[in-house]
Amino acid sequence: MTAVTAFAGMRRVADVLFKAGCPDCRAALELRANALMLAIGATSRTTFYSFTCTECGSAVRKPAGERIVELLTGGGVRTLRLHSTT
Repeated sequence: MTAVTAFAGMRRVADVLFKAGCPDCRAALELRANALMLAIGATSRTTFYSFTCTECGSAVRKPAGERIVELLTGGGVRTLRLHSTT
């Protein structure tokens, strides 16, 4: 079952918590969808999610594969689609 299928028909997504780790302070975090941002690029190298660590304040950027993209978009994370200018 995909995240899209799981969330199909829902009018409002309940507060979803995403687990993430900070590479700087090693904190294990639980973040709401509004604390994350997903950028989808043309390649796997330009597709990532980002957030600010709630423990140390570091800006964190991590690669996002297909499964992560599916989970984050299904959970209501803001998505930015990056376009190539060439």
